[in-house]
Amino acid sequence: MLSRLTRPQALAVCALPVVALIATAVFAPLPFSLAQPGMTANVLGENKGTPVITISGAKTRTTSGQLRMTTIEATNPDTRVSLGDVLSAWFATDRAVMPRDAVYPSGETTKQIEQHNSAQMKESQDAATEAALDYLHLNGKDVKVTLKLADVGGPSAGLLFTLGIIDKLDGNGSGGDLTGGRNVAGTGTIDADGKVGAVGGVALKTQAARRDGATVFLVPKAECSDARSELPKGLRLIPVTTLKSAVDSLVALESGKGSVAAC
Repeated sequence: MLSRLTRPQALAVCALPVVALIATAVFAPLPFSLAQPGMTANVLGENKGTPVITISGAKTRTTSGQLRMTTIEATNPDTRVSLGDVLSAWFATDRAVMPRDAVYPSGETTKQIEQHNSAQMKESQDAATEAALDYLHLNGKDVKVTLKLADVGGPSAGLLFTLGIIDKLDGNGSGGDLTGGRNVAGTGTIDADGKVGAVGGVALKTQAARRDGATVFLVPKAECSDARSELPKGLRLIPVTTLKSAVDSLVALESGKGSVAAC
């Protein structure tokens, strides 16, 4: 003989599967990475005791000001990210939720990802060197450029590497610094022809830049909207599409002559 459940008992029984589903959703790993503002490095200076840019075969100049490449710091590819983690980061201005595949290549081990990022950094450095020397009409066979930046991978420092090489060799082209003595930060890939490409995590990189004293931020034009979304007070955005547009804007900013693009 079956006994009849009271209303509270029935509700309790029905609630059990719902509670189980919620618990599973909260604690189950999700295909996301959590990111926050990462380290920045002045490419005109040293990183961990080693000059970031070393040039031989051509006369270099002493620079003032800074050119800071920026990064984001993301959870490791094998880190378990739960719904609770995602909800917490979603409402934080200094963190972001990103699809894991947008941060790390899909289906690769941590070691393979590190190798991939290192390869991208090397390609970016080679392209930066070629773009800078071509811009200055210098022969790559005569001028040797070495770029070293520890513990950073990927191609997003390309633009800043290129500008750093130009500043060390030619400054603003008229005897002054390309930076105008400012703390200039930025991000963007570069190809050998000087075309600037978009990157990810721009809203977090602007926060890292301002935290480390930057007052100007060079951003790929296609990502102006993302850069404005959480723009720290006191940081000026300058959109760029090519190496020439970046140099022209910095020279105009320093001299006070000519127009400086804005997002």
